[in-house]
Amino acid sequence: MKKQTFNGSTMLSPVPVVLVTSKNKKGESNVFTVAWTGIMSSEPPLLYISIRPERLSHEYITETMEFTVNLPSKNLVKLVDYCGVKSGRKNNKIKECNFTLKKGKKVKSDYIEECPINIECKVKNILKPGGSHDIFISEILCTHINEDLIDSNQKIHFDWADLIVYSHGEYFPINKKRIGSFGFSVGKKKKNDNIIHKNSKKNSNLK
Repeated sequence: MKKQTFNGSTMLSPVPVVLVTSKNKKGESNVFTVAWTGIMSSEPPLLYISIRPERLSHEYITETMEFTVNLPSKNLVKLVDYCGVKSGRKNNKIKECNFTLKKGKKVKSDYIEECPINIECKVKNILKPGGSHDIFISEILCTHINEDLIDSNQKIHFDWADLIVYSHGEYFPINKKRIGSFGFSVGKKKKNDNIIHKNSKKNSNLK
């Protein structure tokens, strides 16, 4: 397949899209949408969020060094978009979106009850690389997960949460159909894995 080459740009896609809640020292809360986020380390558990310095949440989080990541379901996609385009300096987005805030367990920032997964974070370091965003490297202190996403064996089913991703200006639901699991390429083959292997081999022969 012939390829086109583009100059350096944000071509890593899709990415998670989350709602980040924070609270300043006066007790005022804000929420905004973040797509530049991800896991940085498993031991200790670290994630990052990238924020433009002009955002109100940048001010709040820099002041308290705490925030909460809220993973929204697809039924919240319109509110997710709204929280990304409207400024907390002019709009009370939490009130306008009718979000239910719950008190954090290990941080002072609240989490959004309507989101099925909430991750409380403590900022460890702020990187200012000189670009459009500052990077907040943060430790995951605890996570709240809706009980209906946990089966009888205590396995967490993120696929049941109807989460969404962001891809160059558009939102998409996550496909619930599993196409593999970690280590399946070298483990004992199952019927479903054999089907995947056959399809992959078939596609590789296409010209």
